[in-house]
Amino acid sequence: MEPEAATSTPPRPRRPPQLSWVNLSRNLLLAYQSLGVVYGDLSTSPLYVYTSTFLGKLQNHHNEEVIFGAFSLIFWTLTLMPLLKYVFILLSADDNGEGGTFALYSLLCRHAKFSLLPNQQAADEELSAYKYGPSSQVAASSPLKRFLEKHKRLRTALLVVVLLGASMVIGDGVLTPAISVLSSVSGLQVTQEKLTDAELLLLACVILVGLFALQHCGTHRVAFLFAPIVIIWLISIFSIGLYNTIHWNPAIIRALSPYYMIKFFRETGKDGWISLGGILLSITGTEAMFADLGHFTALSIRIAFAFFVYPCLVVQYMGQAAFLSKHPDSIRYSFYDSIPDPVFWPIFVVATLASIVGSQAVITATFSIIKQCHALGCFPRVKVVHTSKHIYGQIYIPEINWILMILTLAITIGFQDTTLIGNAYGLACMMVMFVTTFLMALVIIFVWQKSVVVAAVFLVFFWFIEGVYLSAALMKVPQGGWVPFVLSFIFMIIMYVWHYGTRKKYNYDLHNKVSLKWLLGLGPSLGIVRVPGIGLIYSELATGVPAIFSHFVTNLPAFHKVLVFVCVKSVPVPSVSPEERFLIGRICPRPYRMYRCIVRYGYKDIQRDDGDFENQLIQSIAEFIQMEAVEPQFSSSENSSFDGRMAVISTRTVQSSSSLLVSEQEDFGVSDSIQSSKSLTLRSLGSVYDDENPQIRRRQVRFQLPSNPGMDRAVREELMDLIQAKEAGVAYIMGHSYVKARRSSSCLKKLVIDMGYSFLRKNCRGPSVALNIPHISLIEVGMIYYV
Repeated sequence: MEPEAATSTPPRPRRPPQLSWVNLSRNLLLAYQSLGVVYGDLSTSPLYVYTSTFLGKLQNHHNEEVIFGAFSLIFWTLTLMPLLKYVFILLSADDNGEGGTFALYSLLCRHAKFSLLPNQQAADEELSAYKYGPSSQVAASSPLKRFLEKHKRLRTALLVVVLLGASMVIGDGVLTPAISVLSSVSGLQVTQEKLTDAELLLLACVILVGLFALQHCGTHRVAFLFAPIVIIWLISIFSIGLYNTIHWNPAIIRALSPYYMIKFFRETGKDGWISLGGILLSITGTEAMFADLGHFTALSIRIAFAFFVYPCLVVQYMGQAAFLSKHPDSIRYSFYDSIPDPVFWPIFVVATLASIVGSQAVITATFSIIKQCHALGCFPRVKVVHTSKHIYGQIYIPEINWILMILTLAITIGFQDTTLIGNAYGLACMMVMFVTTFLMALVIIFVWQKSVVVAAVFLVFFWFIEGVYLSAALMKVPQGGWVPFVLSFIFMIIMYVWHYGTRKKYNYDLHNKVSLKWLLGLGPSLGIVRVPGIGLIYSELATGVPAIFSHFVTNLPAFHKVLVFVCVKSVPVPSVSPEERFLIGRICPRPYRMYRCIVRYGYKDIQRDDGDFENQLIQSIAEFIQMEAVEPQFSSSENSSFDGRMAVISTRTVQSSSSLLVSEQEDFGVSDSIQSSKSLTLRSLGSVYDDENPQIRRRQVRFQLPSNPGMDRAVREELMDLIQAKEAGVAYIMGHSYVKARRSSSCLKKLVIDMGYSFLRKNCRGPSVALNIPHISLIEVGMIYYV
């Protein structure tokens, strides 16, 4: 080895983006777009903050000093939480540009062994997205890290905390549309033609049903309207706030001093502390800044908030407080009463549109979080529809959409009061912030590799602030605050039961793998007739041969000549590039014609059915066979990019290589010289299936060997077998598994597995549907798992 090659260059630290004109203009454009997606919820908070704060324990404290103190609390809350914590600190803790609770958890799983599902491989660590952030070599010797990795209960507790955060975000998806739409239409109570409560409720329900009914169209169709609506809304509330401040009480500017917070608590005492449950509504929607980071850049979100959203909100709250200091009787409809009469109707229309935009952003975030939960093995399989060809990550989940709609309507009709819904909403948002602060403290230690003292200062400072608000919100559990607990409990039970069942099933597969000695003892024919064709055997195992294979070998008289064990798995990164998706290896010696293919996806990736999977797989295996022949060091464990005898096969390399010649076939027929494993009846059924399902018609191609005289004879034979098997037909083989608890299991485990997990498996999408497997080519074999 040459001396230059011996010195490995350490990974360069990420440099802050250069502020060139091109970069700045791009970020300004993204900042403009982020206003419609990220800030709809946060910017509509002035509709209900003062109402929720003063309608309750502070009914007897409607004087100027208390109103000034309430504004002072709102100002400092907005400054410390969204501005300091999120804009300056949390936005730096991105995972390959992604944000949110699961982004922090995936970062932690990569820098320490916190994941509970043991399907990670050394090859996963070679993914380019996996190495994001600082090197983890320094943190390897951390006693805290070793302590957490050693105790499984602590890792389980960490997962439960993450699931709690995710459940509360789903709770937000139910509560945000209810409170936003109800508070925006409540402006009609202020007008001359006053609507009755029943008419107002009906209007709110009609808007909500319309909002959820339009979700299947995808936000991209109306997204271009979102940013202008929010900009008009923010400019409107800024102008009204400025007018009210100058016109009613310019002295309100003194309340920017934290001294007024002390005066507030001195006068109101315990009632003031309980009213913090209303104050915290001023920061609801803050989590969206971090959760929606993947669609934008940290700089664009920082620019939008610091230079536009933050000043507009502060001036609006200031103006509303100035108005209330002179009109304390207008607390119930404080926002709409503070609007000058000439501009009331335009502002009402914009407020309603802004509340819909804010609700839309939270619903989209709910779909994303459920998709991420599923990718990490924490949510049952659901139908995920990609609504935009151009915007990455825009998805729609029909089942979740209708469940959210029913829950939102139930809460709107059940409570009919923004103050009660506000109690629930504030508690849900504060719980999410509490969880995020905890995970961020762990990221500071394990990912950023700062001292425990720095993490402790961060944790204590923000937990103290959030703890004060959370304690006030918890006091309102009887007055509506119980809703997020009930919702999150239901979703957490679903998530944890699914994750527990999945883990137990995986461990059963892991401990009951087929012995390679047994396979080798059967010989290349496996003791049965090997017929032309390819058998794709789907399994969740990333290593070894699943137990279900022994069922086939012992019960079927014949099997395909080429066998490929396919494992589709998620890795703890946001996305895996197509060049790194396929991991190909061999299971037994060459004459067996048995291969393994691991298809890797990130938690934000969407498994699209482009009809080209079979062809990519064949080309990847052909490339692997060629690579194995020309690289003698291939099976060496010293090379870190191979896991045993597996290699990353780049699809880009496959397309440019000359392993196989590919020709498109419009009228695809099986060659007369190659015997097909499919009967004529089955082939005619297949053509009928293709005609009836044109949207999922596979791209039909024919492979040929290039004329290469220098090719090894054994390699040529193997490639010919592969081509002939492909033309003979491809069958997809899956296990139809029934998971049951052992007889010796505890009653709780039997309840969780036999009832909970079984119910979820029966009522979620089947694995063959989720993996886009054509039914006409599917073979399922039943198997009972006693876990």
